[in-house]
Amino acid sequence: MTKLLEKGIAAVSALPADRQDMIGALLLDIAETDSRKYTLTPEQLSELELSIAQADRGEFATEAEVEAMWKKFG
Repeated sequence: MTKLLEKGIAAVSALPADRQDMIGALLLDIAETDSRKYTLTPEQLSELELSIAQADRGEFATEAEVEAMWKKFG
């Protein structure tokens, strides 16, 4: 296991159980997909790198921001 994956798993382990399950399902889906067929677009990769950098800096949405997002998207 790479250091980056270890760091990601440590970060995810601090999340609520429902979020952990969602991320676990995503990881399993990616692992079961032929990696040659699954690639991120440059835009997706850029957004992912930005998100990881924000998480590394401890920049997370506030409870109010998350609630507002759920209200907006149902």
